[in-house]
Amino acid sequence: MNHGMTASVETTISARVGRSIQNANCVVMVPPKEFGFNAETAADNEFQHQVALDASAVKSKAMAEFKAMVTGLRKSGVQVIEFDYPLDGEETPDAVFPNNWFSTTHDGAFYTFPMACKNRQREVRPQALIDSLNAAGRHVVATDNLLSYVEQGAFLESTGVMVKDHINKTIYAALSQRCEREALEDYAKRIGYHRVVSFQTALPSGHPIYHTNVMMAIGEHFAVICSEVIPEYERRFVIKSLANSKQVIDISLEQVNHFCGNILQLETVNGGKVIAMSKSAFDAFTPAQKQQLATHGKLLPFDVSTIESIGGGSVRCMLGEVFLPTRTTEL
Repeated sequence: MNHGMTASVETTISARVGRSIQNANCVVMVPPKEFGFNAETAADNEFQHQVALDASAVKSKAMAEFKAMVTGLRKSGVQVIEFDYPLDGEETPDAVFPNNWFSTTHDGAFYTFPMACKNRQREVRPQALIDSLNAAGRHVVATDNLLSYVEQGAFLESTGVMVKDHINKTIYAALSQRCEREALEDYAKRIGYHRVVSFQTALPSGHPIYHTNVMMAIGEHFAVICSEVIPEYERRFVIKSLANSKQVIDISLEQVNHFCGNILQLETVNGGKVIAMSKSAFDAFTPAQKQQLATHGKLLPFDVSTIESIGGGSVRCMLGEVFLPTRTTEL
């Protein structure tokens, strides 16, 4: 691979036969050991809220929510890799949202991304995560990164800002200070995705959505999107692009506020489909929307209300998809 990738040929790898192109059957989750209100990210994340709880109570509630979600996913047949990290004095209150700083591909590539906030840049521990992935039988063949963009003041927060249609090799992205167009198009070229559908968004405040995955999700045969936050001149194009191959489920801004856009379709070890979401999202979907979604997989709601309210992110943000192949034989 180009762009300074380092490759290893010491291991023969193979993807499981019949494995989904769109859905991962393995995720990385990070325990919220230092979880709390992040004033740095709150500057452009309108979904964060301060609460009247002391720091220890917040961490305790967040950890309980995290553990219940890990248990629930594993019981449903999704492999979960818990990526722990040492406390070093510099807190990382948003470490529970690992999907923003890395991504992986079916051909074994591991990418590292430029994060906008200083205290989120401290979360980026590529070698430690690669070691954990390898230990779990998920093999990293090559690495690449876009960290040089930080020096230019340009950022691209991985699957927070990019919602990928892997089947059609298309990336959807709401532009913001966390999603810079040049970095976005550079990454798309690196992974061989031929289409980038980028667009503007506006909340009632006039500010853009901080992360695309708060208002949009793509599964194998469906897409959830809040079209009302997209300007009309771009809205029709985005919807038409999705509708070419997906059942489009349009959600309201009120539903976005309950994280109905922050959901993720996953594959189980036996090839079944599940859709992970928060309890607040599940409760906010209409009966008709739940019925539509249920045709695409078992709905798995998790109560992550503390993490949602204080962190401004939900279930999808807590899941770093692992598409890496599994190791089969050592040469």
